[in-house]
Amino acid sequence: MAFESLTDKLQNVFKNLRSKGRLTEEDVKAALKEVKMALLEADVNFKVVKQFVKSVEERAIGQDVMNGLNPGQMVIKIVNEEMVNLMGSETTEIAMQPGKSITIVMMAGLQGAGKTTATAKIAGNLKKKGKKSLLVALDIYRPAAIEQLQINGKKVEVDVFSMGTDHKPVEIAKEALKHAEKNGHNVVILDTAGRLHVDEGMMQELQEVKEAVGVHQTLLVVDAMTGQDAVNVAKQFDEQIGIDGVVLTKMDGDTRGGAALSIKAVTGKPILFVGMGEKLTDMEQFYPDRMASRILGMGDVLSLIDKAQASIDMDEEKSRDMAGRMKKGKFDFEDYLESMKQMRNMGGLSSILGMLPGMGIKASELEGMIDEKQLAHMEAIVLSMTPEERRNPKLLNPRRKHRIAKGAGVDIAVVNRFIKQFEQSQKMMKQFGGGKKRGGFGGFPGMGKGRFPF
Repeated sequence: MAFESLTDKLQNVFKNLRSKGRLTEEDVKAALKEVKMALLEADVNFKVVKQFVKSVEERAIGQDVMNGLNPGQMVIKIVNEEMVNLMGSETTEIAMQPGKSITIVMMAGLQGAGKTTATAKIAGNLKKKGKKSLLVALDIYRPAAIEQLQINGKKVEVDVFSMGTDHKPVEIAKEALKHAEKNGHNVVILDTAGRLHVDEGMMQELQEVKEAVGVHQTLLVVDAMTGQDAVNVAKQFDEQIGIDGVVLTKMDGDTRGGAALSIKAVTGKPILFVGMGEKLTDMEQFYPDRMASRILGMGDVLSLIDKAQASIDMDEEKSRDMAGRMKKGKFDFEDYLESMKQMRNMGGLSSILGMLPGMGIKASELEGMIDEKQLAHMEAIVLSMTPEERRNPKLLNPRRKHRIAKGAGVDIAVVNRFIKQFEQSQKMMKQFGGGKKRGGFGGFPGMGKGRFPF
């Protein structure tokens, strides 16, 4: 996961700061030296790191901070504020044209950055905001790219315009604009061709398209996993064709996060979106304050709420019904499957816990606390039940349990233990719902050694 190593190192620094009642100038400088090393190891641009540490030090070594009631916490607050400033302070969105005018967005980037997928993801994102987009296939050099855009467009239920590989990108873009005007589209997103590296032919083609149809916004798609290379690519594109913002893909991968922390400071261009997974719904609006909180291990509750709202596809009546059954201890295995589905839509339990503040858990420790394999086994057990058995667990006699164990590929003892844990959870939910017991629900089936309370 992006920033995992950086987050762990920064949390260690902050832990040491909090443990001291008073701070000396030497304490602050020693802490900032560790912060500097952590940022450099995360592949943040050297000049950016140097300026960042200087800004924090100037603010932290002052009478108000050093003589305050909680100097360690004040230094952490300053680090957080400076990190937000580093990434752009304010959230930037695609600037839409006024009224019924069509907004033309050109997507640019190197081959392999995930541009075609990002194009469809952004169209899906805009659809939720009431925009009717038209995706335009301008990559005439790769028929597979055209096909990929058509498939992804269908998945997010957004129209795709293509003319194959026998026409020039400029011609296709002009025809697409006419098509958009006739069919009531208010956003046109041009998926241009990429190259393995920045070359003159690529830049000229992009410039021609930009001038021919009057592109309003040019978004550069870069792979976060390439670190400082992503920053250099952004700088080159901006200098040669001019970009309005950046889309960072593969932020869920094994990336050190340096690109996210460097792009705005080096190029002056904001990050608009970040790709956090392979699904077409895994494209998040970039919020500098939320990202800073995530990096510093302070959680990201607002993004968690957004994910929850986006993942809940059941109506309000069903939601109320489920909550009522939980309070009465009638939460059955069908409800369990639904909760697993919603949790998976939100990125899994590790992702959810990683967004919660004040957990006191390092990202590297989450894996040991949550047994995802065990959760998969529990789900397999439930899926091996008949619908009647899921709705009425009292039907589960020894013969049925043996059949379920065989279907799930687990030992009968695992099935018995899971059902027993589930029954205990039901009782606790009933007590909690009735106000007879304060506190959590205790161990929940599949939580691995019961170390993490629900």
